[in-house]
Amino acid sequence: MNATGTQTRLSLKNILYASDFSQTAETALPFVKGLSRQYTATVHALHVRTPFYPIVGPEGLPQIMEAEKEQSKLDAQQLNEKLLDVPHRVTVVHGDVWPSVADIVQQQDIDMIVMRARGRSGIAKVALGSVAEEVFRQAACLVLTVGPNVGNNAQRELGMKEILFATDFSGASMRALPYAVSLAQDHQARLTILHVIDKAEAGELVHAEDYVESMLRQLRELVPTDARSECKTNARLETGSAGEKILEVALAEDADLIILGIRGATGYIGAITHLFRSTAHQVLSQAACPVLTIRG
Repeated sequence: MNATGTQTRLSLKNILYASDFSQTAETALPFVKGLSRQYTATVHALHVRTPFYPIVGPEGLPQIMEAEKEQSKLDAQQLNEKLLDVPHRVTVVHGDVWPSVADIVQQQDIDMIVMRARGRSGIAKVALGSVAEEVFRQAACLVLTVGPNVGNNAQRELGMKEILFATDFSGASMRALPYAVSLAQDHQARLTILHVIDKAEAGELVHAEDYVESMLRQLRELVPTDARSECKTNARLETGSAGEKILEVALAEDADLIILGIRGATGYIGAITHLFRSTAHQVLSQAACPVLTIRG
């Protein structure tokens, strides 16, 4: 994948589409096809079947294994039918999702994973399905998450005119910058670069007006001069909760894509993002558009 510097263009050759055949997974399919066509990429469709171990005697095992084999064939056929109009390969395996995804990413040199995240009710709407979290937290490649609030439009493909890149100037965030610039160039989109100041931090500013002007200038200068002719740049500085402000700005700008840089998972999967943990979850689970995450 090419995107090591802010002036290097994004190249996608292999896209992994993780599907569980749910209605939510179907919502991600148009984005997979749109990216495949835009970048002439091969789609690697993966369906992971959870191992099923019924209580049967030895004489019943051959029938169970044969039934599983036939179902895997049917699953593969269904994925092939869904992807007939784009270059693709299909893999159906038995096992756990993340190890299976990690294997395909390594074997097929995957540049981007596209998946659908299921939202959870109860515990504040900021929680994502554990599988989605495990993937975007640990995958070394780009991950495009289509959250539960993204509309289900079978005709929709990833036509980006408004891109929102949220930054806190951390290393992880800066690693995501060239992808944001490249995508804006490729789609001739307007790129809004957002930085959110915590209320307490804002209250400590002595010369607030000077700080705001300086920060806005710094945000604009993140985009290389030679890229500005291909994408309009809009800098925004907001004060408040990072997650809430990212969602508010995405709604106000009618964003087609949100881009976040995140830190990689270390130890238990419960700790982390370049923004607060609740911020990343809040954005991914509530955004009305797909969210692209890049691990630092």
